[in-house]
Order: sequence, then structure tokens, then C-alpha cells
Amino acid sequence: MAQYKNLSALFFLLGFLLKPYDSSAQWGKDNIPNVVLIYTDDLGYGDLSFAGGKIPTPNIDKLFGEGINFTHAYSSAATCTPSRYSLLTGEYAWRSKGRGVARGNASALIDSGRQTLASVFKEAGFKTAVIGKWHLGLGGADGPDWNGVISPGPLDIGFDEAFLIPATGDRVPTVFVKNDRVLNLDPSDPITVSYGEKVGDWPTGKENPELLTTMYSHGHDQTIVNGVSRIGYMTGGKSALWRDEDISDRLVEESRKFISNSGNQPFFLYFSTHDIHVPRIAHERWQGRSGFGPRGDVILQLDEAVGMILNHLEKEKKLDSTLIIFTSDNGPVWDDGYVDLAFELIGDHDATGGLRGGKYSAFEAGTRVPFAVFGPGIPKGETQETIFSQIDLLASFASLLGQSTDVNSAPDSEDHHLVLLGKSEEGREGLVQEAISGVLSYVSNDGFKYIPPSNGAAIVPWGPKIETGFSEKPQLYTLSDKREVENLADKMPEKRAELAKKLQAVIDQK
Repeated sequence: MAQYKNLSALFFLLGFLLKPYDSSAQWGKDNIPNVVLIYTDDLGYGDLSFAGGKIPTPNIDKLFGEGINFTHAYSSAATCTPSRYSLLTGEYAWRSKGRGVARGNASALIDSGRQTLASVFKEAGFKTAVIGKWHLGLGGADGPDWNGVISPGPLDIGFDEAFLIPATGDRVPTVFVKNDRVLNLDPSDPITVSYGEKVGDWPTGKENPELLTTMYSHGHDQTIVNGVSRIGYMTGGKSALWRDEDISDRLVEESRKFISNSGNQPFFLYFSTHDIHVPRIAHERWQGRSGFGPRGDVILQLDEAVGMILNHLEKEKKLDSTLIIFTSDNGPVWDDGYVDLAFELIGDHDATGGLRGGKYSAFEAGTRVPFAVFGPGIPKGETQETIFSQIDLLASFASLLGQSTDVNSAPDSEDHHLVLLGKSEEGREGLVQEAISGVLSYVSNDGFKYIPPSNGAAIVPWGPKIETGFSEKPQLYTLSDKREVENLADKMPEKRAELAKKLQAVIDQK
């Protein structure tokens, strides 16, 4: 893939993004648009009210209604760690082993000094921060030192500041990491974490279900924290433990601090929400408000968080100079380890927006996700049907900021900034989707999708009740067939062979 170095794009960015709020702006530190990337968790296209969802999401709807709504945007994988890895690095996670869903004590998956989306912004003079869910591993070969300096981590790959949920809310340790240390840790009460044998004497969900306020359904039966049993064992660090109900507010608070403290320096904020991932425990002010159970309540909470970020940008007089991207790491899931009535109370709310499958799946609902671009110079109320991959954010912003893309570091990222900003409908030739078990599919820009034969189970085997999309026969669908009902593989053998060849060419790319 060709190296990107487009200095003229600096002036394109000025003229296109800055003109709406300062027609006389010149390129400089006071006139570079800020960028906020809101990366949500397990949110389906149909979860938003603008797309027909039954749970009101007015703040998120604003981004779609007053920006560009991408109807065929994709995360690179149907699970969180590989999607996040690809988003930040510009490389498909499946190109190397060990980049599946990471344990809570996994080593850092992104090498120190590697070019990332964050480092692209930092090299261009932006102040950078990641606030929220990380789930890309921390520390060296032996994993993170929870009681000391935690390195390598985000500060080693282009972020100036970090305020992290180290992995996910359902995995230990249930503590925040600020920059490179556990926040509020008492040295006399050190943290011990294990994903093998039990450590310490803290109760577990399996042994002490009577202590649970949220019952597990499958897995998630190990150490109990805040009435919730998690994946993995931990002990110690009591002063550092979070309260699940407060997570959203704390992430918003830290984001507002970062925005306020940026001063006149342009900033890039990767705001990675925990909502709507399990355990779905909204703040008390939202509990029971949606009528759709805890999953609906945290959708309301997510929308509130987005609104609070927008309001703070406006308060700081930065909303008109900030480009906002809103998207999700993968598609929706219902029972993902806890008994929270997500299936029972779903009613007529279609989280997938009419797509087939969900999180973990090779079908479209696994990776086709909500994606909006909002901000200065962005066309209002437009729909973009061109396929777009989150993996292209790195090369696209590198081009806009006059940076080079390291093709060895980001081999799969392509420059499609014109598509991103609503100036073109000429996007990718195709993209690869990754489902569980390493099953890869290919989506073509001419409206077809190919899923190769595989021997996996037809339903996600551990409990979520989601179709995997796996079959011993090859599958070929049109994207207009949203439910992926009619398999055209036998009717269109030449198209099937063409896409199979294109998929293999991407796999073989070095």
C-alpha cells in the first residue's frame, strides 16, 4: 500500500473544516480543529432512536441528524479487543495471533513507539488523551504491575494522558488506571490478580451466589466486587475499587477536565465509553427509566454522557471547532453473562436495525455499526452509503494532517478522508470482517458479501443466543438483503469466486 504524505491536505483541512467558523483562519496552533472520537461498546445500529430504536437517544441523534450518517460503516471485528486494536493501529488484528479478546491482566498488545491514531495527532501538535475502556493489554511480557508503574501502555503509543478501565467492567481488576498507575491505591493493600487459580479470600459468585445483586448467567462467576461476580480473581486494592454505578459520570468528568485543560492547543480525545457493555448497571438516576431493563437504562445513560460532552464543548466555546466521530466497537448482544432481562424486556426494540446476527457473528450485525461524523464543514443531514472501515481513520487523518502513514505499522489503513468528510463516494474496494473463531468475511464495494465455509457452531456456543453465520457451505449475499436470507453462492459462482479470491489476497498481503 502506498505511503501517504499529502502536505496539500493541510490546506484542504483549513478550507474545508475551519471556514465555517473562521473564514480568515490560517494554519496554526489556534486554528486546527479538535477531534473527539466517541467509541461506544456493544451498540447496535438499531439501538438509536433516529434509526427506529424505542429508547430515546436525542443527543446521539443530533450527531447523525446534523452530520453525516454512514449506513455501511464497519468495525474490523465482531468483538472488542481486535476492533480497538485495528482502530488504533491501522492493521487487521487477525494478522498475528494473540489479539483476540484480552484477559484483564494481558500484556500490552501495541508495541511502544508504534505509529497509532493517537501518535498521528500528537505529531501534528495535538494534545491527546484516552479516557474509558482500554482492553488492549498493559505492561510488559509478565503483564501489568498493578502496584507500581504500569508500562508500556497508552502513554507509550501517542497518548499524553490516560484514564482507563484496564479491560472491561466484567473483568478484574475493577480499578481505574490514571496514566501509568492504579488510581487511589493504598500501598499497604496491594492488588493481586489471577486468571488461573483463585487468589486471596474474596468471595466468588460460584461459591457465594447469595452475595450477588446482579446474578451471572454464564461464566462471570469469579471474584465478587460491588455485588457483581466478574471474570478472573483478585484481592486487595479496596481503596481503588470503582462503583459500577459511577463509571459513566467519572469518565465524563475526566473528559471535561481534559477538554478544559487543553487551552488553545488542539486536542484529540478518544472517549471510549463502558456503556453499553455488561455488567449493565446504570447510575441510580437512570435505573428503571427506560422500560427495557438495565440494557435500556444504560442506553439512556450513554446518550446523557454524549450530551454532557457536547454541552461542555459548547460551554468552552469549542463545539464549533471540534470534529466529532461517533461509532461502536461491534454489534449488539443481549445475554452476555448476566441475568439482566435483556431478552425478556426487549419488546419491539430491534437493536440490530434489521440486520442479522450480532456481537461475535459473521453476519452483518456483528460489525456493521452506527457511525456519524459531525462538526465544522461537515454536510448536515446527509447519508453516506459507501462502505467505510474504522481501520481507515489512521491513514485518513494522517493525510489531513500532513503526516506520513507507516505502511509497515499500518498496512491495512487507507486514506479515505474525502469519504469521511462527505466530499466523495469513492471508497474502499472492499473490507474484511472478523468474527469469533478467526472466521473472516469479505464485503465488496459493489454491494456483495462473501462468508467462506467453516465448521463452527451455528449459534454462539456459550450462551448469547446469536447466530454465528458459520456454515459448511460458502455464502454470498447482497448488502441490500439486510437479513442475509438468500444465499446466492450457487446462483452466482463467478461472483463467489471473485470475492473469495479478493479475501485471500488481503489475507496474503504482507
